[in-house]
Amino acid sequence: MCIRDSAVPALHALGGCVSATRLTHTELVADPAGQLDLPPGFSYTAISRTGETMSDGFRVPAMHDGMAAFSIPGDRDRCVIVRNHENGPSRTNDGAFGADHQLASRLDPRLIYDRAADGRPLLGGTTSLIWNLREKRLEQSVLTLAGTAANCAGGATPWGSWLTCEETQERPGLNAGKLHGFVFEVPSSARAPVTPVPLTSMGRFKHEACAIDPSTGIVYQTEDEGDGLIYRFLPDSPGNLSRGGRLQALVLADQARADTRNWASSLFRRGERRPVRWVDMQDVTAPDGDLRHRGHVAGAALFARGEGICTAIEGGKAALFFACTSGGAARRGQVWKLTPGDPVGTNDVLELYAESTGQAHFDMCDNIEPSPWGDIIFSEDGSGENFVRGISPSGRVYPIARNAQNLSEICGPCFSPDGSTLFLNVQNPGITYAITGPWAQMARAARERA
Repeated sequence: MCIRDSAVPALHALGGCVSATRLTHTELVADPAGQLDLPPGFSYTAISRTGETMSDGFRVPAMHDGMAAFSIPGDRDRCVIVRNHENGPSRTNDGAFGADHQLASRLDPRLIYDRAADGRPLLGGTTSLIWNLREKRLEQSVLTLAGTAANCAGGATPWGSWLTCEETQERPGLNAGKLHGFVFEVPSSARAPVTPVPLTSMGRFKHEACAIDPSTGIVYQTEDEGDGLIYRFLPDSPGNLSRGGRLQALVLADQARADTRNWASSLFRRGERRPVRWVDMQDVTAPDGDLRHRGHVAGAALFARGEGICTAIEGGKAALFFACTSGGAARRGQVWKLTPGDPVGTNDVLELYAESTGQAHFDMCDNIEPSPWGDIIFSEDGSGENFVRGISPSGRVYPIARNAQNLSEICGPCFSPDGSTLFLNVQNPGITYAITGPWAQMARAARERA
């Protein structure tokens, strides 16, 4: 744990530190342990590392990525974290099954979604952790989805499950026996691997993340391609995605086949609002992986590597915020805001919420999350130092955490249900952290400087 308090002496220990320096909220305290720089008064605990043995005997897989924290009914002291692992189809080690995959024999083969041609299980999937918020300790960690590939981000559902997304379109061959590029659902209540069921009606593409409008049950999805689309899925039975539904792609109502990336010129300005309509997609599981190309021909707008997406409630209504990692004239990232109008999508509005002016502003925004104090926070996956940053409605960007150990991306920032703890991952070497501190004080300072 890293304690930052001017009243205590310096302490150096494994995974811990003390800093007596007080800075403004816009500055971060350098961590003597070289893991995470945080604002004054904040502390972290490293709670789970790649290679550790979990409660079920499996290993913590590598490539920690997107995640969400869920409440446990009747238990205010604990929460469940469901965490992705972005191990791709060609990765042959650092999975849950140990060296030579010998632990895979302990699992019912029907619970492993796919295997490579040589019989090894694919190493993507999810793990679930029970964290004691009051005692600040990990109580349990287990494997909950096995045999999928490149599980990058996803999204929490209002009914208490995690939608985990495959960011690959791997086809059967040496590295896989099935098609990939699907969404899978993992209940937050799962304490063992679930039966892997691809939600094929939600489309086959390089999925990044999902977010749901709780008033309609519509699922909004991002696609991590330089010429990707933004999709929405209208379920036949809201809350039961396996029953199928209709997939659509976003079209600017006043400009078919629009290019929102602002690469050639700044066609879209911050704060500009444009009307949206949606076009139905056909053959959504096509093995050719050409869904985005067909969507663009049908009028859908292009986005620059859609990554994180989240739902925020504003005035009792949902708004969707999503990040485009390489968007903007500087190609350092954009944040968009999509405001749903009615269920048929005739009054939806798209707004360019923020666009990076350069690496020092923000760099390759990735996972995105609403904060308890009303701002949006996002993590970075840039070429240099990577931060978690907040962004206020006025457009002010400020730092919340910095990866001080290397240049790896920060992934999966999410708050505990009570808002007391921010969880995040440093993807390599694969560490999950729990961060606590005076969030209300930091929020007030952010508002004062907005």
